[in-house]
Amino acid sequence: MRVVLVGPPGAGKGTQAQFIASHLSIPKISTGDIFRANVSGGTELGKLAKGFMDRGDLVPDEVTIAMVRDRLAEDDAQEGFLLDGFPRNVAQAEVLKKMLTDFGTGLDLVLELVVDDDEVVRRLAGRRTCRSCGKVWHVDFDPPKAEGICDACGGELFQRDDDREETIRHRLEVYQEQTAPLVSFYADEGILRGVDATGPVEEVTQRAMSELRRFAD
Repeated sequence: MRVVLVGPPGAGKGTQAQFIASHLSIPKISTGDIFRANVSGGTELGKLAKGFMDRGDLVPDEVTIAMVRDRLAEDDAQEGFLLDGFPRNVAQAEVLKKMLTDFGTGLDLVLELVVDDDEVVRRLAGRRTCRSCGKVWHVDFDPPKAEGICDACGGELFQRDDDREETIRHRLEVYQEQTAPLVSFYADEGILRGVDATGPVEEVTQRAMSELRRFAD
């Protein structure tokens, strides 16, 4: 099965991607994983990407797309894959469609993790990171025994800039601008299914697998 997972920051895409891919016995493929593999492996594309990253520039779409094409051509992805983080917009979705057509295949399903903005803010703005060991706590879901102090090492906990509410809401605005058209694109293709991403991780996974089974049947 060939699946794309989409959803806003804080929807739990990384966690769900891992569980769903494991259930389906297909590789989980994220752009972050692809970048790290190419850079650490010293590939030509990795060297090219590293040059942009070292200058603080965004890696151009054509480099990212070339990396994705190479990854999807690998043996373990021939029977299926789960893409997390790609495509991010309609232009990339159209490129992916052509890429898979060239491979003689296509996407089976696009799962959209649906969660409202206030819940995303609650999940992300509640995170606190230890300055000493880097462990992440959460004021609601996983609080330390003593407020502001890391249980693991006694270090000071702080809120990262990208976990502040105003930053999160800006990220959500950007996501909506880029991804709302992407969701419509896949809805028009007839392969989009929404999954309620609120509640315990296991319940969200069960809902996602239910949609996948419904599609397979």
